[in-house]
Amino acid sequence: MVSLFSSFTKLPVTTVALIVICTGSFIGPLGMASVNIAIPDLAAELQANAKMVSWIPTIFLLANVALMLPFGKLADNYGRKRIYSYGVMLNMLSSSMCALSFNIEWLLFWRFIQGAASAMIFGTGVAILTSVTPAERRGFALGIAAACIYIGLTVAPAIGGWLTELWGWRSVFSFQVPLLFLLLMLIKLRLHGEWKNEQKTKFDWRGSGIFVVASTCLVFGLSQLPSLSGIVLLGMSLTAMALFVIHQSKRNQPLIRVQMFKESRVFSMSLSTSLLMYASNYPLTFLLSLYLQYVKGFSPSESGQIILLQALAMAFLAPLSGKLSDKVQPRLLATTGCCIVAAGFFILSRMDIDTQAWYIGSSLLLIGIGFGLFSTPNNNAIMGAVHPSELGVASASLNLARTIGNLVGMSLVNLLVHHYIGDAQIVPEQYPALLQTVLVALNISFGCVVVACIISGFRGRESKPDTPSTTDEEKQPPS
Repeated sequence: MVSLFSSFTKLPVTTVALIVICTGSFIGPLGMASVNIAIPDLAAELQANAKMVSWIPTIFLLANVALMLPFGKLADNYGRKRIYSYGVMLNMLSSSMCALSFNIEWLLFWRFIQGAASAMIFGTGVAILTSVTPAERRGFALGIAAACIYIGLTVAPAIGGWLTELWGWRSVFSFQVPLLFLLLMLIKLRLHGEWKNEQKTKFDWRGSGIFVVASTCLVFGLSQLPSLSGIVLLGMSLTAMALFVIHQSKRNQPLIRVQMFKESRVFSMSLSTSLLMYASNYPLTFLLSLYLQYVKGFSPSESGQIILLQALAMAFLAPLSGKLSDKVQPRLLATTGCCIVAAGFFILSRMDIDTQAWYIGSSLLLIGIGFGLFSTPNNNAIMGAVHPSELGVASASLNLARTIGNLVGMSLVNLLVHHYIGDAQIVPEQYPALLQTVLVALNISFGCVVVACIISGFRGRESKPDTPSTTDEEKQPPS
């Protein structure tokens, strides 16, 4: 182990940063997605009904959305590596506590904390990578990081299935802890330097509070539709979000400059495209995990092997499309990817109770190919459209669009579960209702992707910066 860490001594900081961010990008999705495969066993042991089970991924996303921007701003002020490291430590703690859960309420609490840790990690990781990477190599570096995310997603279903069958659902949380510890040691011992703005700005606590209220009301409002309380909460969410935009536009030192969205059409429309694409894609693993294990009767490991086909295609194509986006307009690659994803969702939405595994796998492979073409060029366009002093906020905005998309997607699934199944446990009598839930959700996803295709095609051309992303406004580490 000592020799392993020593081997990093002579590597340039750009390479070490890439290794660190890629490792974190692998572990995070690995831990998050493997949990979905364990949900049936987890629900049985903790006696959780369908409605409570659907909150396992949603509560994680709520913390992500609510805290992503504040952590991005804190990273710009106090150091992106520092916030990233704190996120890794908090993830270790919350993963351990999830593994020790004795009821569903305890598990959901620590899943919220785990989501907060993820906001610290993913809200700063891309900013660190962009800070140390020259503009002409940015797409390739982001592509490698994205590939690691998809590799984590690739192996997560299979690993989650194997761990659940061998050692139970608690192992899908506990196996992350030693991996996170090794990542923390790598950061402390080998990633030298810090990246932040030289001039600190006052943290906007009021704006952060308004944004947390807007996010929380959105999640609970969507989950309670069509009841009156759900409508009221959604109204409160929209009101709070409007207040947040007004508040940010009037502050000299906001969490995020809302003018960024007006200054760059590429930035705003790329974020919108990202939100819609992730809203369509994120609930897919959760839905198919339930469909394959309950309706089709597959084991956790068999279900995981089918679901991994999508992430496998994404992992293969992400670095290639990222490198290509350094030479070709990202808009063209991303829009092509959106269209392929739309075709995959359309095919998948035609399945029924007798659909064969090869049909589902082929559809997932097509969705994975399209998403691999879309994600990295779209991220490259977003990070290339902002000033270097706002990389932390841009990174947080990128991940915020992703997590809001994830959150909206899962909240709509929660609404469908509540409508079709309610508080009942998922037993054979509920399988037709479960299938109906899956099919309606897939058709909604298809509609989101079609809109994303249109927005992506009209976003405009990216203007590549002539200088590297790192400026004298940021502390540069020793090379």
